[in-house]
Amino acid sequence: MTDTAQRLLSSATAAFAAKGFHGTTTRDIASGAGVTPGAVYVHHKSKEDLLYSISKVGHEKTLDLVRTSAAASEGGSPVSRIAALVRNLAQWQAANHTSSRVVNFELPALSEDHLSEVLQMRHQVEDEFRSIVNDGMQQGVFRVPDANMAVVTLLSLCIDVARWYRSDGRLSAAEIGEHHSLMALRLLGVEGR
Repeated sequence: MTDTAQRLLSSATAAFAAKGFHGTTTRDIASGAGVTPGAVYVHHKSKEDLLYSISKVGHEKTLDLVRTSAAASEGGSPVSRIAALVRNLAQWQAANHTSSRVVNFELPALSEDHLSEVLQMRHQVEDEFRSIVNDGMQQGVFRVPDANMAVVTLLSLCIDVARWYRSDGRLSAAEIGEHHSLMALRLLGVEGR
């Protein structure tokens, strides 16, 4: 990727996070990247194509993080596995809060084909969580009435960090991850946590 293309992606990420997709113009993106508006179209077919690139990379990184976290804790108890998974995902959302806001909350602006591709990755993330929640329920260590709703709740807990987290806030990204992993265990009805 050229330096200009990377600057355009960075500028688009910052602009989409600050103004939303529909509130951002290609002129905003070009200005932030230090190029003319026409340069946007040299590197991307459209503003939506920029959003798709940001969203695709963000979802690929999230899926990789979730799979790596799940694999690293494989063989451990469902309690330790879900704690690690939530800790890592919440921390990542905080550490990457600007791009995460775009990746997670600008999905409606994607074209139907692009949205379909991104949603497949989101479903794979859900499947990783669901596998651990189901294991915990079968072993009797997680006490929730509905595994699917538990997964939605856990993912919301992690993903929403990007909406409110600020680097200059009271807690670091790592502290947010620790806090959220403890809250996840309480949500799942784990005793003694």
